[in-house]
Amino acid sequence: MQLQFRHVALIGKYQAQGSRSVLEDIAHFLGSQGCEVALEQDTANNTGLSHYPTLDVAGIGRQCDLALVVGGDGTMLGIGRRLAEFGVPVVGINQGRLGFITDIAFEDYQDTLKPMLRGDYQEDRRWMMQAQVMRAGECVFSATAMNDVVVNRGATSGMVELRVEVDGRFVANQRADGLIIASPTGSTAYALSAGGPMLHPSIGGWVLVPIAPHTLSNRPIVLSDCGEVAIEIVAGRDASASFDQQSLASLLHGDRITVRRSQHQMRFLHPTGWSYFDTLRKKLHWNEGGA
Repeated sequence: MQLQFRHVALIGKYQAQGSRSVLEDIAHFLGSQGCEVALEQDTANNTGLSHYPTLDVAGIGRQCDLALVVGGDGTMLGIGRRLAEFGVPVVGINQGRLGFITDIAFEDYQDTLKPMLRGDYQEDRRWMMQAQVMRAGECVFSATAMNDVVVNRGATSGMVELRVEVDGRFVANQRADGLIIASPTGSTAYALSAGGPMLHPSIGGWVLVPIAPHTLSNRPIVLSDCGEVAIEIVAGRDASASFDQQSLASLLHGDRITVRRSQHQMRFLHPTGWSYFDTLRKKLHWNEGGA
């Protein structure tokens, strides 16, 4: 079978021990399959791998057919958000802890990637979230998230009071440590730890999960991702909003955080035969029996 992906960008979790040798091994393998390999600029700078061309994220988006991410889910989310606007598909080789979306084990990567490079794969498209912080009618912060948008109380303060609206309709004023708006991808992250449900990736929805709510009847709710969720800061000190836990905005009373579905999707590629439920069983240790 002919190669479907000829120009492949390699992105690595360069902080991990032994990452240089791992990336060098994978780059050599890609070259042996007939691929032209480019290293993402920060990956090259931090590993000292200098015998491959380097590209920044925009260059990868314009020139590459595929992005191969070596690391954990955080590494995948960080680069995937930035590549989504270019429509470049991403494949993940897991060197992190959980690996819900970096789902190829390093020890299996050669046997797994060979057919994928030739078009034998499953594609999994997932919508992202576009969030804004509005202050006095003006946007003071904007970010894209794949997992979640989280409004949190300050580290040393008490609860925050939040006014929640969905599509312009008042839902409730909530007193809690915070509130999570999570996508199906993010439903197995912070939202799950806070007691939210897991959403299958094919569901066009979000889950709204309170963090340690004052009112115990304040429970998670699943919403459509076709509208807008707005959260207004009513009371509480030092509140902040985080987006995939990677960017942060400090909030004032009266600030509104609005969340809509992004116009871009992240394109994950999985090996043929991949199953979301296989991932859940493995990562959440289902069916292991009691002690």
